[in-house]
Amino acid sequence: MLADSHCHLDRIDLEPFDNSFEKAIGEANKKGVTHFLCVAINTENQQAVIDIAESHPNIYASVGVHPLYTKGETASVDSLSQVAAHPKVVAIGETGLDYFYDEESKEKQLSLFRTHVQAAVEVGLPLIIHTRDAREDTMKVLKEEGADKVGGVLHCFTESLEMALEAIKMGFYVSFSGIVTFNNASELREVAKRIPADRILVETDSPYLTPKPYRGKPNSPMYVSEVAKCLAELRGVEYRDFCEQTTQNYLNLFKIKAGD
Repeated sequence: MLADSHCHLDRIDLEPFDNSFEKAIGEANKKGVTHFLCVAINTENQQAVIDIAESHPNIYASVGVHPLYTKGETASVDSLSQVAAHPKVVAIGETGLDYFYDEESKEKQLSLFRTHVQAAVEVGLPLIIHTRDAREDTMKVLKEEGADKVGGVLHCFTESLEMALEAIKMGFYVSFSGIVTFNNASELREVAKRIPADRILVETDSPYLTPKPYRGKPNSPMYVSEVAKCLAELRGVEYRDFCEQTTQNYLNLFKIKAGD
């Protein structure tokens, strides 16, 4: 049993699966992947991820605006709260800050980030956080807006152990993607060893960040097993036990019943 805690199922390449979404999910199931969180990147694709979540009992959705897709976005606490009322929506995001690619939009990113945290607190849902080269501002906003009331996950984590532990104290989880398998990710692997077992998640961020040994191919949820294998070996635990732990963490965070 494995949970892909962050994937963009509306964007994955279906060509390797005979252009069949059902076959893509089926291949993931064969690898033991039983749960999926399909994450929106802006208001334009929110309905698409909800539609996908409605198509399968074990697929859920998260709605929000990615910090690199803020141009033209006018998301408000009310608009986010309304769409988050859907029964298959279990989180707000992804949201956050990315100064690596787009520092020029810093003020717009900060404004929308605060809006997302406020909406999450209002509706009582956890947050999906994207953060890159913005550690200080990310933690500042989370603290000032009361994100500890709902918690969430720092997804596709590539930051410091100090940031991870600070977020964990606020009720957050830390999720690792295929990046942890890359040759140049030795520092990140050291961080991954230190995350408490009950606060770690795995993800693909499909269709991006394909893990070794499949780099160069489009990513899909079936490859979350490679991330889990890497982390289990790093942490010196049995693969089966690691899968069970991270899946339980996923269910706990998003308040999903095991049978769902």
